[in-house]
Amino acid sequence: MGTLASCIFSFSYVNVRGRLHSVPLHNERIQVFKIKSSKKKKKKGSFSCCLQSKGGVSYRRVSLRTFDSFRCFCSANNSSNNSEKNEDNASNDSSVATTSSSPDETEEKSSSSSNANEFTSDKTPTSASSPPPTMSPVGSAHNNFQIDSFKLMELLGPEKVDPADVKLIKENLFGYSTFWVTKEEPFGDLGEGILFLGNLRGKREDVYAKLQSRLVEITGDKYNFFMVEEPNSEGPDPRGGPRVSFGLLRKEVSEPGPTTLWQYVIAFLLFLLTIGSSVELGIASQINRLPPEVVKYFTDPNAIDPPNVELLYPFVESALPLAYGVLGVLLFHDVGHFLAAFPKKVKLSIPFFIPNITLGSFGAITQFKSILPDRSTKVDISLAGPIAGAALSFSMFVVGLLLSSNPDAAGDLVQVPSTLFQGSLLLGLISRATLGYTAMHASTVTIHPLVIAGWCGLTTTAFNMLPVGCLDGGRAVQGAFGRNALIGFGLTTYTMLGLGVLGGPLSLPWGLYVIICQRTPEKPCLNDVTEVGTWRKGIVTVAIFLVLFTLLPVWDELAEELGIGLVTTF
Repeated sequence: MGTLASCIFSFSYVNVRGRLHSVPLHNERIQVFKIKSSKKKKKKGSFSCCLQSKGGVSYRRVSLRTFDSFRCFCSANNSSNNSEKNEDNASNDSSVATTSSSPDETEEKSSSSSNANEFTSDKTPTSASSPPPTMSPVGSAHNNFQIDSFKLMELLGPEKVDPADVKLIKENLFGYSTFWVTKEEPFGDLGEGILFLGNLRGKREDVYAKLQSRLVEITGDKYNFFMVEEPNSEGPDPRGGPRVSFGLLRKEVSEPGPTTLWQYVIAFLLFLLTIGSSVELGIASQINRLPPEVVKYFTDPNAIDPPNVELLYPFVESALPLAYGVLGVLLFHDVGHFLAAFPKKVKLSIPFFIPNITLGSFGAITQFKSILPDRSTKVDISLAGPIAGAALSFSMFVVGLLLSSNPDAAGDLVQVPSTLFQGSLLLGLISRATLGYTAMHASTVTIHPLVIAGWCGLTTTAFNMLPVGCLDGGRAVQGAFGRNALIGFGLTTYTMLGLGVLGGPLSLPWGLYVIICQRTPEKPCLNDVTEVGTWRKGIVTVAIFLVLFTLLPVWDELAEELGIGLVTTF
């Protein structure tokens, strides 16, 4: 009835993240033949594939409707299996190897082809029983193909902006009265978006609002539209401020994903560990009443084996108030974030607490689950958590100092080394002013457990407010002063942590924690250009100075001069 076209496909199409991609096939022979069906059941671009491999032959029906284009190298299946004719046919067909046709064009080609090249759906091809045609190799590149790493990254990477939408946006969105596009660049972490560079023709906030509303009318609700500072701009905008550009990203690529069940499990386990480290801190604060084996474990750096757990049971109940204080500061901190994010309709992830024996906890990692609308929102949410946590911590610290000087509270007091107060210049000065020279200038100081809880809470809050990476301080500085300012602040912070200038013995573990978990700056806001105002910048500046004074330790000469601790050597 007809001839059977035998093709070797150089590309096969797979679906990744809802897209069609082409990946090479290695040493696979595909036989393709048309099937003629009735008009009622006819499908556009329908054909059957016979995939011949070492494992056998399998048939399946696929539809050209799902393909944008395909490439094949064909040779006619003639009665004579002449290798020279096969080579000629392969060379002739390779001149039209790449075809890109719509379903309508496919239907026209299908209907205009002769009956000799078609099969009816209820008949078997005459050449189906014959052995598969022998084909000369098209080229070694098709037989020994190695997947290019860049092609693989493009295949598995995020979905890019549709070029048809880019053309539509350039023609209908931008213009002389808003923004005149002169250049396009990749946008996003992996270049999955488009950055439009050009000349602004109005006030940036008005132009952005107009373009954002018009984009929804043109393309619907499938893109996020960003206004960012133009990278590597030669000069400022003639109207004042930095030059701006407009970025385009697909929503499924740019918006953070939801919290998974596995993340909930991890957060719960970390919270349990944080409870344990907080209770252990409360037990360590009673060091003057602990058994010698336990004291050796907490004080001797060479002690590796933990003491018998049964020895700690009598001290757990008295350690709970301090543990409650540490956990209360952590919860207040995250409640502050959520209260600031709720009016702005910004979603946050659950907190991932980081346990630490010295402070009870290093704080928590809380991620943004929404794209922030502007930099003011970033500053407000970032500052709300530390302000709430610092307010509770400072209250406990001051109340604890007042109770420490009250003789009626002697039963609840604990003794700590006086060198503890040399860990912070700000907190040491406050303690010296409250307790007096005599109480502070001794080998041990009797204080209320609330002092320790407040001290640990303020230190943890100060660490989280360091202007680096994705910490609360880094987000606040990035929102108030821009991404370039955050780079300068971050390098300075890393240097001071590396030298041990900030945080004393905790500087190294905190620096490693930031580098591993929080080093990446926060992603840009939708409107990442508009300034936040003078008073927000002022609050961020004051907060950074308070952080420095809180984490700056007191050196021995100054400690002896101020009477903070008993210094015997210099």
